[in-house]
Amino acid sequence: MSVRRTATDSTHLTERQKAVLSFIERYTNENGMPPTVREIMRTFKFSSTNAVAQYLKVLEKKGFIEKKKNTSRGSIPTSRSSALHVPIVGRIAAGKPIYASENLEGNLIIDRSLCKGEDDLFALRVQGDSMIGDGIYDGDFVIVRRQDHAKKGDIVVALVEDEATVKHFEPAGENLITLVPSNPSHQVVQIDPLRIPFRILGVVVGLFRKY
Repeated sequence: MSVRRTATDSTHLTERQKAVLSFIERYTNENGMPPTVREIMRTFKFSSTNAVAQYLKVLEKKGFIEKKKNTSRGSIPTSRSSALHVPIVGRIAAGKPIYASENLEGNLIIDRSLCKGEDDLFALRVQGDSMIGDGIYDGDFVIVRRQDHAKKGDIVVALVEDEATVKHFEPAGENLITLVPSNPSHQVVQIDPLRIPFRILGVVVGLFRKY
């Protein structure tokens, strides 16, 4: 992933405000929901919930979070924050392909500065070990730029008939495509797109791993 700083980074905040924003983003990423005001208060040892509310008011005014009413977990990071929300689309098999699912499973929250083309990104969870030679392991999320073409050697997310998989893309002649794993214990897959439905869903541009 290339590194890029954007004008929407959190440089217009004080260090304390940045810390609160970072906590909200990190907590949301790890738990699938934002923290409560009291959780923020305990983490930063604020004297009262009113003190937290003042920080949240600044973050909301500057566009880094939006507040949802009638909920204790209403501080939602926005696209102006340093966080980028990447939709998770189903799961992907990096060994034996599994049936492609178009059901969204939430969002990954990653640092906006690590990605470009953020309007066209999605994430898929890897299942299997066929790409471990590239450091892609079972349970990892691949960050994918949505596009229907690729260069020789790109790691692609491809749909073969109704099944999705991640492999190296290697054209193998006028009418043949080879999908190559990076684990030598797995077989290369050769496809004739004129006979077998095939399309590229996107090119892998990054990796996200939870520890």
